[in-house]
Amino acid sequence: MDIVLLLKAAIMGVVEGLTEFLPISSTGHLILAGALLGFDDEKAKVFDIAIQTGAIFAVILVYWQKIRETVVALPSSRQAQRFALNVVIGVLPAIVLGLAFGKAIKAHLFTPVVVASTFILGGFVILWAERRAPQATRVASVDDMTPFDALKVGLVQCLAMVPGTSRSGATIIGGMLLGLSRKAATDYSFFLAMPTLIGAGAYSLYKERALLSMADAPMFAVGLVFSFVSAWICVRWLLRYISSHSFVPFAWYRIAFGCVVLITALAGWVRWDAA
Repeated sequence: MDIVLLLKAAIMGVVEGLTEFLPISSTGHLILAGALLGFDDEKAKVFDIAIQTGAIFAVILVYWQKIRETVVALPSSRQAQRFALNVVIGVLPAIVLGLAFGKAIKAHLFTPVVVASTFILGGFVILWAERRAPQATRVASVDDMTPFDALKVGLVQCLAMVPGTSRSGATIIGGMLLGLSRKAATDYSFFLAMPTLIGAGAYSLYKERALLSMADAPMFAVGLVFSFVSAWICVRWLLRYISSHSFVPFAWYRIAFGCVVLITALAGWVRWDAA
């Protein structure tokens, strides 16, 4: 067993868990961490997607009571039925557009300029969203969302197919701009993440199964465990944080990280087009 490889898998798991649900783009951070660790071959790219499942299990654990209550009430409760329908509606655009344009986006948009631009532009969008008047909020809870609200946020989630955008950033900030409260947008982002990322991880493993063998099981297991633990800590912290803070610090972080992308790319330290 390669201890160094397992250590790299653990570090990548921590990076994934800490960045997946913050509006700062986990993909960009995984690329940078992978480049620094020399963990960026084809198998590592599959690993990066697969360990998202560990982070999702953490979200499922945090929201287990809401999930359980919804499933139990589904046969008889209109509210539970509407909530479940809203999650399905929100996921569909990513499935359709991902299958239609995923390969083209990966082939043509994963360049240093695109990644850096989306980091920086996303930062300014967050600053703008946080400066909007409080009365612009019309949806206080995920249970108050309409199917049309779900569709709009689902379409916004598709922006995350562009490298550096951040899935959570697109859905949370997009939801806020569409009239959701910070809490409602964050909760709905987490619920959308469950089917979206589990599906993406399963599809990636199936598609690239020829690259994998049973010898890789310990590496994936370590990555999943560390992704789960770090994501659980991060999600619980984020839910407390948003109750009394804005996303402005993340905006400035995105802008700074966008500059890092450009500098590392121009210096030849990181191959941002290798993902």
